[in-house]
Amino acid sequence: MEQSATLNIENLKITQEQFILASQSLHLQRPGCEAVYPVGLYGWRKRCLYFFLLLLLVTMIVNLALTVWIIKVMNFSTGGMGRLQLNRDGLHLEGVSEFQMPLYVSEIQSRKDSLLVLRSERNVTLNARNHQGQLTGQLTVGPEGVEAQCQRLEVRSRDGGRLLFSADEEQITMTTEKFTVTGSEGAVFGHSVETPLIQAKTSEDLRLESPTRTLTLEAPRGVEVSAGAGTLKISSRKDLQLESTEGEILLDADSVRLENLPLGLHAGSTGQAPGKQAVYEVCVCPSGKIYLSPAESVSTCQAMSSICLWS
Repeated sequence: MEQSATLNIENLKITQEQFILASQSLHLQRPGCEAVYPVGLYGWRKRCLYFFLLLLLVTMIVNLALTVWIIKVMNFSTGGMGRLQLNRDGLHLEGVSEFQMPLYVSEIQSRKDSLLVLRSERNVTLNARNHQGQLTGQLTVGPEGVEAQCQRLEVRSRDGGRLLFSADEEQITMTTEKFTVTGSEGAVFGHSVETPLIQAKTSEDLRLESPTRTLTLEAPRGVEVSAGAGTLKISSRKDLQLESTEGEILLDADSVRLENLPLGLHAGSTGQAPGKQAVYEVCVCPSGKIYLSPAESVSTCQAMSSICLWS
């Protein structure tokens, strides 16, 4: 054994000597003699890297905390945000909301048990446009009044089936059963009015007046003026004319009184008829003027007909 070990050591030495001689002949350097260069971050570079990693970690934690806080405060959920809920029918919003820019919607509807209130510091304007973007209708509620611009304005009943009021460029139509005017000065119409009935309230007077022009009542099938529980008074500063082209004028009452009729004059005389007379007869001139004549056993209209000359 000792002899074999000695032989192995000698063989190893020969082999090592051969490797050294071969490397010298090839001008190769031994691995043990190469320069060693350290690889990595050391000193202040390493500390800066750890500082930036720590700062990034803190920033991520703060962002995550803020995100969770915003979600909790704004009440974000899969259905919406807080009182703003998104569903298949549209957008559901509860409470008071403020819009800084124009709002474009197809329908605004409140809950069944609450009111819909639109507020603005200046005015509230609702616009309707067609598919080309052109303005077709506008409703403006401002401090000085309400202004509507459209081709036709309609007001319908609660169920939306009955038309109550409509207005366009040609006419205004009201289909309500009653139209009540409560102003102390009444209603002033610049042009004609078409209606089937004009009626005052109970225990109040009805007055139709044209201060500077003519008042005309027309109907194709008749005009009826009646006072069921009072007096009907028709007064005129100048002439009051009752005319019927094809029919007759009928005065039907318990008594018909014609006051302040002139007294007839004797033919060929300019004086008045006898002063004290209990009964008179009514005479009519060919012109239609009515006058009084003293009643006698026979008619005195012919003798007192001089008044017709002045008519």
